Amino acid sequence: MEDKILHIVNGDSLVSRLHTLGINDDQLVWREMLCEGKTVFHLDSEEFKTARVSYLEKFSATEKTYVDSFLTPLLETAYNTYTSIVLWFEYDLFCHINMMAALSHLKKQKLDTPIYLVCSGWIEHEANLKGLGELTDKQLQQHYDDKILLTNDDIMLANELWRLYCADDHTYFKEFVTDSSSFPYLSNCISAHLKRFPDITNGLSRLETNILNIIHKEKVNDVHHLTGYALQYQGFYGFGDLQIKKIIDKLAIFFETQNEQLVLNRKGHLALESIRSFYEEVSDGTTFGGCKKYEFCYHPSLQILTKHE
Repeated sequence: MEDKILHIVNGDSLVSRLHTLGINDDQLVWREMLCEGKTVFHLDSEEFKTARVSYLEKFSATEKTYVDSFLTPLLETAYNTYTSIVLWFEYDLFCHINMMAALSHLKKQKLDTPIYLVCSGWIEHEANLKGLGELTDKQLQQHYDDKILLTNDDIMLANELWRLYCADDHTYFKEFVTDSSSFPYLSNCISAHLKRFPDITNGLSRLETNILNIIHKEKVNDVHHLTGYALQYQGFYGFGDLQIKKIIDKLAIFFETQNEQLVLNRKGHLALESIRSFYEEVSDGTTFGGCKKYEFCYHPSLQILTKHE
């Protein structure tokens, strides 16, 4: 039987890169950001579509655009006609949540087809983690040659994590940090996700506190400059401009402009030094999957979530 391969890629920018490498098989582009907003376990359900359109409309997306660009290709692809499926996702939380949803959807198809993973991250002799788009053609080809064959246990794990992400209590994620799997960065991503919840000491997430620390330590001219810093030093989150800017907008109560430079105000210093909790001031309706962010608190000393009292 002639090989027929489907590549599920994490963004449009990778499409032409694969063609450059001579990889001209079918591609399905994953145009979603499931790390934010309400999600529903079954991607083929009306509830899922309604939840995602309702959230993405805040960013000027329309139902038609969402259905045409994401849902229709996802739901109308004949997965059982392929001899293998290759997922191209990166080391970060943004990609991992999308990847878990993709694997859950593939599991629902009850395929016998082998599923492979191409996942970028640490590169030998490189100081920083690399996204797929940052790899040279040679490195990208090597990643494809070294693709990981996922086991049934891997797919079951991904399905369980996606189910948990869509549930209303994320305290149970901690139990999966030490699980063995073929996902080399899964533990880092779970830890990063838990730190998205408000810290018990100051009411801010780890990334929010890190952004205040950038203002404190670096000479930052304006919000645009701060966005660049935050994008560069965000660790395992993998967020884009849109998400980082939204976080910075929320942190506006903690800094001001003096002499053409951003500086922390009194609240900013109190938050950064964990002298006071600003939980009540920053609390809003932010949802991660099925879980409300401000119904929980993160305990850094124990590295766990608990219900907010």
